[in-house]
Amino acid sequence: MEHRGTVELENERLLLRKFRLDDAYDMYNNWANDDDVTKYLTWKTYKSIDDAKKTINEWTSKYDNDNFYQWGIVLKEEGNILIGSISVVYINDNTDTISVGYCISKNYWNKGITSEAFSILINFFFNDVRVNRIEAFHNVYNISSGKVMLKCGLKKEGVLREYLKDNTGISDAAVYSILRRDYIS
Repeated sequence: MEHRGTVELENERLLLRKFRLDDAYDMYNNWANDDDVTKYLTWKTYKSIDDAKKTINEWTSKYDNDNFYQWGIVLKEEGNILIGSISVVYINDNTDTISVGYCISKNYWNKGITSEAFSILINFFFNDVRVNRIEAFHNVYNISSGKVMLKCGLKKEGVLREYLKDNTGISDAAVYSILRRDYIS
């Protein structure tokens, strides 16, 4: 892989950019404080804006690393307001594999935004970073997340029993992937 770090990416409708400390308000109010959004995530619902500030401080301290990938999702028509996040949650440099995770404000569910953001990343990782495999997992009950993965061209590989722990407890995880050769052809 040819790591590039969190570079700004965009298409006509979306801007994917690095987080800034002043994004804490948007992060907290738009998704991190919402139990519906965090239900199937591995981190707890935030109780205060200080939780968002702490997380963003941690992320911004890592932006100098070329193998750190954490974007805020901006819907351009909404101005510079963050409505979600998308990131690489796991990297295996031996197999040129990355695993992607995402979450978005409930106000923007079912509008194609998450799959659009994921598609931007797929293009970036295959063409610029030169990954071989992009994978993603979801709690088997989070069917909407699986739909995002399928819409982006990932194929369901199977279910890993009692594989992940999220805010619902220990649960089965559906795993999806797309390979470089699938994407190029």
